[in-house]
Amino acid sequence: MSRRPIRFGVCLPQHGSSWEEVVRVARACDRLGFDSVWAVDHFFGIPDTSVPLFEGWTEIAALAGVTSRVRLGHLVLCVSYRLPSVLAKMAATLDHATNGRFILGLGAGWHQYEYQAYGIPFPHVATRLEQLDEALAIIRKMWTEEPATFAGKHFQVTEAHCRPRPLQTPHPPILIGGAGERVLLRLVARHANIWNNLGVAHRQMPHKLDVLRRHCDAVGRDPNEIEVTAMYRDLAPGADVSEVVRGAEALARIGVATVVTGALGDDPAGWLESTFGPAMEQLKAIEVAPL
Repeated sequence: MSRRPIRFGVCLPQHGSSWEEVVRVARACDRLGFDSVWAVDHFFGIPDTSVPLFEGWTEIAALAGVTSRVRLGHLVLCVSYRLPSVLAKMAATLDHATNGRFILGLGAGWHQYEYQAYGIPFPHVATRLEQLDEALAIIRKMWTEEPATFAGKHFQVTEAHCRPRPLQTPHPPILIGGAGERVLLRLVARHANIWNNLGVAHRQMPHKLDVLRRHCDAVGRDPNEIEVTAMYRDLAPGADVSEVVRGAEALARIGVATVVTGALGDDPAGWLESTFGPAMEQLKAIEVAPL
């Protein structure tokens, strides 16, 4: 198997940030050697709803013009907030705007209060997972078939056109976020190029990966075709190089291929530079274990 160096991403400022700060962080990531930048898909602050929050799709689309190297995506878009046919078209356009750097991250949604506040129906989780499955099928069809037709329980398209096609071939990477073992990880095995685990408890990762392997076996897929990403939640604002490297090595040993950190402190761009800048050469030398 070919060498797989670990990759690093950053969740961009959205909560209570200025637009100037968002741009500074994105440009710092581009300059420092990070591989990706990400936004969340919420409409107001969690848990403090009074905190201003930039809308995620617009934030990532705007950053296409001020970055040149990092990949851009969401952790993760909510399937209920945009019709999958429209999202497929939006994503195809954004893939061109980013010169083939867009990653489509999608999940089933969870924040009931946000749904209700914005007048969006909040069905049972089983229904939301069915919607996620159908949405992913529609998006892939619209990116690869011309025209696309799909008749599902929740979503339908009839001879839907999506031209121009996405710039990436066969299509932009599809990331699915979540950790449900019975259904969601089965959808990862069926549809995803990337699986994002929130990393609330990294100790659960080996078990979750075992479940993912079993789902991949059931659909006849090599689990190593799926890149695993995890949130790096254990870093303190004052972390030194050795702490950063040790944490990344621990995740790489269990098969995590991309580690995503937040941008911390009052000067998040400066924090990334002082914390990750001196460590980047060592970090890029870390190899990811096969799944």
